[in-house]
Amino acid sequence: FIYWRLVLALYLVTGGAGFIGSHIVEELVRRGESVRILDNLSTGSKANLSSVMEKVDFHDGDICDPEMLREVFKGVDYVIHLAALSSVVRSIEDPVATTQVNMIGTVQVLLASREAHVKRVVMAATGAAYGDNPVLPRVETQMPDPLSPYALVKLAGEYYGKIFHRLFGLEFVALRFFNVFGPRQNPKSPYTGVMSKFITAYLSGKIPTIFGDGEQSRDFVYVANIVNGTLLACEKPGVAGKVINIGTGVGTTLNQTIKLLNHILGVEVKPQHGPPRLGDVQHSTADISLARAVLGYEPLISFEEGLRRTVAWLRSEMA
Repeated sequence: FIYWRLVLALYLVTGGAGFIGSHIVEELVRRGESVRILDNLSTGSKANLSSVMEKVDFHDGDICDPEMLREVFKGVDYVIHLAALSSVVRSIEDPVATTQVNMIGTVQVLLASREAHVKRVVMAATGAAYGDNPVLPRVETQMPDPLSPYALVKLAGEYYGKIFHRLFGLEFVALRFFNVFGPRQNPKSPYTGVMSKFITAYLSGKIPTIFGDGEQSRDFVYVANIVNGTLLACEKPGVAGKVINIGTGVGTTLNQTIKLLNHILGVEVKPQHGPPRLGDVQHSTADISLARAVLGYEPLISFEEGLRRTVAWLRSEMA
């Protein structure tokens, strides 16, 4: 029975050509699942899917196009919704575009999922929804306090999903990802994550820049842990309607991160400092008790091991 279900299940990954999405697609293919990808390639790349492209059904399209969504969603069992403009800085520069894609696009995905009788939608939400709440670690029962348009519209997407679950019975799970890093996080993008920027600076012989004093802390979670948590959220019964943190449960300051990179790379680099950035929170660490309890989730790759793997990947890319 289990084998038969696995053969017949069709997963649709929106944003499947992106940093996180391509890792999820690879793991689904490795498990023998049927995979369909929807991506407009605005930030993703087919190069991220080079190892699996012949084994997936790829559609170049936009989540804000309802007619196209109806066709792409036909026959889909599970939707993993990652497509988004994923940048606090970009959302401050262009809140309208961020709202259009991250909120209106999410509503279109939910409508298409309901119409296609999808079994479950798992959405990438964000730990930025908590804002600068002084209570650490962040637990799902805390009142959200978004500090940027990005955090705000991602939170709105969560609420829309829960409403669709209550009104229409559409199974929906929101996973609040914390600071994800790893291979394929584009170092050339001005909106990329801090790990990609730091490591690229090291490998280019440049000085990494910290915005602020470096004592701000983050729950840096290697992308393989995100893949694990996401696929568990697709499979586990009894989690529909929930919002669940996916992180490591450990906070690391940027100054500590620089020291660790110095150790890994065998150098002694002192970063330069710039002014704090608008919309950034000071501290962010996930409480992952709920993920452990309802998903059986555990972070499998440590921060240091994740850094080593990311350094190795960026070094090979730059070579």
